[in-house]
Amino acid sequence: FGAVDFTAALARAAKLLGYHVTVCDARAVFATRARFPMADDVVCEWPNRFLERDGDRLGPRDAVCVLTHDAKFDVPAIVAALDTRVGYLGAMGSRRTHAERVDRLREAGVDDVGLRRLHAPIGLDLGARTPEETAIAICAEIIASRTGRDAPALRDSTGPIHGARA
Repeated sequence: FGAVDFTAALARAAKLLGYHVTVCDARAVFATRARFPMADDVVCEWPNRFLERDGDRLGPRDAVCVLTHDAKFDVPAIVAALDTRVGYLGAMGSRRTHAERVDRLREAGVDDVGLRRLHAPIGLDLGARTPEETAIAICAEIIASRTGRDAPALRDSTGPIHGARA
């Protein structure tokens, strides 16, 4: 599955839960209404620039999910999101990808406090296999984070993630 599959599934799930959904991607081929018909807004812009401009509107009930798996997008977007009051910040990727991302985030000046705000690998440990199941695992983690409930987060577990188990 590609990041677009996960993003489309997450946009659908978030809309079902009543969220205002904005999809932001700097690549015009991906940032289209046809790919994300459930999104309220589809923005073709670098996510970090969008967050730097509009991030002051984000608060504790809002969520930012970084799903690109690409450091040139992920790291600047996460750094920009950390400068907001967003209540949930998550990033997709394997444990190895996340470990490499942490190194890049530290190089960009992110401290331990900032890293603790980041939910990565993103989602609850539900054994999700499909983009839709993964979207539910992500939404469930957002809800648990917002309500202060304990739930089995992938970042707090070890071993394979998202459907890699038998």
